[in-house]
Amino acid sequence: MSDDKNKNQKEDAREEIKESGQLVLDKNKKKNHIQLITIIGEVEGHDNLGSNSKTTKYEHILPKLAAAEDDENIDGLLFLLHTMGGDVEAGLAIAELIASISKPTVSLVLGGSHSIGIPIAVSTDYSFIVPTGTMVVHPVRMNGTVIGAQQTFDYFKQMQARISWFVSHHSGITEERFEELMMETKMLTKDVGTILEGAETVEEGIIDEVGGLKEAMAELQRRIARRRSNN
Repeated sequence: MSDDKNKNQKEDAREEIKESGQLVLDKNKKKNHIQLITIIGEVEGHDNLGSNSKTTKYEHILPKLAAAEDDENIDGLLFLLHTMGGDVEAGLAIAELIASISKPTVSLVLGGSHSIGIPIAVSTDYSFIVPTGTMVVHPVRMNGTVIGAQQTFDYFKQMQARISWFVSHHSGITEERFEELMMETKMLTKDVGTILEGAETVEEGIIDEVGGLKEAMAELQRRIARRRSNN
């Protein structure tokens, strides 16, 4: 009976990884249950991006975050990010929900966490980036037809202000400096913005520390232990 239960659990875990890149890590020495959530590819908003695109669907992530907050068996959450960015509203919704979770949260940027991936990366209690990881900071863009009116530019400015405010309030960079990086004209030949590599993101105050999975897991375990001792 026990073997059948373990087999079913393994099959469920494999299916969870296949469908959404999510898994509960519970084999560690401290016996803590850590919810692993991946933010990979493009953050998808209201429009489907097609079966050929690697996407993170916000309608999958938001319920999973709410379930993790509600589940007393989940001790902390680890976010792995490798994203090109995507839908601004959906990305901010994910970031805001992560920031409001009461349980310990840690993020780890692998490869890159660009554009709206930056607010998601800094929304956790503590953030890491691998040495070769990158972040591209650039102004808000929009696909499709854009009306060349003052209202459109005002909307873009408002959206950029929301992003800058969120990043500055969840990291060590100021709004002014973040917007400077957004509007840099010398680094990208056909675009506006800044490319930051691992250690540079820490120097700018966006990410807390350069490190990998080992460091991220250790930090999360420390925060879980601290929360347990305070309760």
